Amino acid sequence: MMFTETDIHRLIDGDLEPAAAREVQAWVESDPARSALADLYRDQGRLLHARFDGLLSEAVPAHLTRAASMAAADGANGTAANQPWFRRFALQAVFAVVCAGAGWLGHAWVTRPAGADTLASLPRRAAVAHAVFVPEVRHPVEVGADQEAHLVQWLSKRLATPVRAPGLTRQGFRLVGGRLLPGDDRPVAQFMYQNEGGRRLTLYVVATGPAKPGTPETAFRFEKVGAVNVFSWNEDGRGYALSGDIPREELMPIARAVYEELNTPAPAAKAG
Repeated sequence: MMFTETDIHRLIDGDLEPAAAREVQAWVESDPARSALADLYRDQGRLLHARFDGLLSEAVPAHLTRAASMAAADGANGTAANQPWFRRFALQAVFAVVCAGAGWLGHAWVTRPAGADTLASLPRRAAVAHAVFVPEVRHPVEVGADQEAHLVQWLSKRLATPVRAPGLTRQGFRLVGGRLLPGDDRPVAQFMYQNEGGRRLTLYVVATGPAKPGTPETAFRFEKVGAVNVFSWNEDGRGYALSGDIPREELMPIARAVYEELNTPAPAAKAG
């Protein structure tokens, strides 16, 4: 049986019968990209509930209560509020206000201050991007490693900050290439690496801007998203996330090697 993204939402929301839920769950778990996507949707749901559930217990504003009472009184007296056209207009007005309010709340949640929330969502976004592109055989990257200089220049320009593709040959991985991805509110760079066994790693890079006072940098964080392990950190106005389907103890030294190389001055370009 074929399932869609809608079935993932129904699974998370508990809208499926037990037998159907088991089938969809097995389908989700059979693919790292779907598993990571389901985890991302669950996190978004928890964030929305944490942010907006309190609104349900708030009292109705007094001016709205008065307006409703006045409308009810006018209707009882046979005034304009009792006319069909007026009721339709009132419902449309209320609907517009509710939609505008919901839109503003959604805007406030999505377009939060740059930096902190970008870093908070970094591991999961990186894991989803990793799970989506790593299985690709013919088109794993947009620009191949044979055009590394062009790739780095292009991504640096699009991210509006210098980026580098660290070399991981000592760790047994070669650069495959990279691509430009959409982030939450800004472009993102993804570099892909592969070892002789065909195992792939991805380095996800996003410009976060200057860190807020008191925000620690270079603090490695580990997170497991589905089958993908991710080490992420923030340094010099950029967020990094190294993702791989390899054990944590194997990924950690590679993440440290990436960090050390990125903090080593790049060799000067040769003249001529």
